[in-house]
Amino acid sequence: MSNITLTAGIRQNLLSLQNTSAELTTTQEHLATGKKVNTAFDNPTSYFTSQSLNNRANDLSALLDQIGQGQQTLNAANNGLTGLTSLLEQALSTAQQAQQTTPTAPAVTTGSVALTTPTEAAGNLLVNVGASTYTVAITASESLSSIESAINGTSGLGSSGAVTASDDGSGHLVLTGNTNTTAFTVVANAESAALGVTTSATASNAVAPVSATRTTLQGNYNSILTQINQLAGDSSYNGVNLLAGDNLQVLFNENGTSSLNIQGVNFDSTGLGLATISGTGFLDNNNITTTETAINAAITAVRAQTETFGTNSSTISTRQTFEQNMINTLQTGASNLVLADQNQESANLLTEQTQQQLEISALSIANQANQSVLKLFP
Repeated sequence: MSNITLTAGIRQNLLSLQNTSAELTTTQEHLATGKKVNTAFDNPTSYFTSQSLNNRANDLSALLDQIGQGQQTLNAANNGLTGLTSLLEQALSTAQQAQQTTPTAPAVTTGSVALTTPTEAAGNLLVNVGASTYTVAITASESLSSIESAINGTSGLGSSGAVTASDDGSGHLVLTGNTNTTAFTVVANAESAALGVTTSATASNAVAPVSATRTTLQGNYNSILTQINQLAGDSSYNGVNLLAGDNLQVLFNENGTSSLNIQGVNFDSTGLGLATISGTGFLDNNNITTTETAINAAITAVRAQTETFGTNSSTISTRQTFEQNMINTLQTGASNLVLADQNQESANLLTEQTQQQLEISALSIANQANQSVLKLFP
């Protein structure tokens, strides 16, 4: 083929036809791929810039999944806080019901002393009330009513209403505590022996009040605390429990320089400052009042934490929207650098096809001159 010599006209038309074919191939590639830059050889600057923008968009797209998971973790914690608020309100209602219930005291316990020979009694009868000892002087041949008056008139003993002396109508001295918190003791000494103490030397009226309703409500309150512990423990998502002290970090950019750190809390009953009521705790109004104060403080803490987590959730939602818009911006910018204009490429294709046909015709015309030479040789 190297020995074939083409005329200048044919060679020029052939070169034009080759260039047009190459351009036609390029245009067809642009239309097929939709891109005007398919490799670094097409346009190195546009190609690598577009790749960089697409890579960042892909990194941010991967972060969106992590951001979404962080949002779900907050939603789980918020569900837990809502449940805790409801349980705390139930606990407060339970304590208030107990406060409104009046305990009843059991039958009074009294101490009794039998007088065998009152006319022989002489000396000091000692009575302990709490930590104090009171002396009642009894003279010989003193009547039972005189002894009663002496006890009832003794300062701090009968005069204060702590203990009242009376008789049972059968010649027995009866000491009675006047409140359900009075404890007293008849001391065993010579005088009490002379009076003929036939019962135990200790008598007490310090019997705690009882209330079946308060006992039931105390049990209900303790059960609510158990539910608070269980609910707080069940408020985890994907292994993270913000109500059990776990922390959460949500990243907002591909290099980790932008993030939100969410601090967890311990919101079981202990973390909320609540304790199980033991024994007869709910029979004491002071204990109930203290419990109500602790519950109100816990409700305030839960509501404040709900607001904090709500703010964090709003921040994450804002960043989600921002990341989505940024991804769209990056992808659009990357596409603008490499995508072909389909209208322009279609016009180019039509033009190049027409030009190719014309060049083929021109090549044919140029070749006719050579063919005319053959007619000279019959």
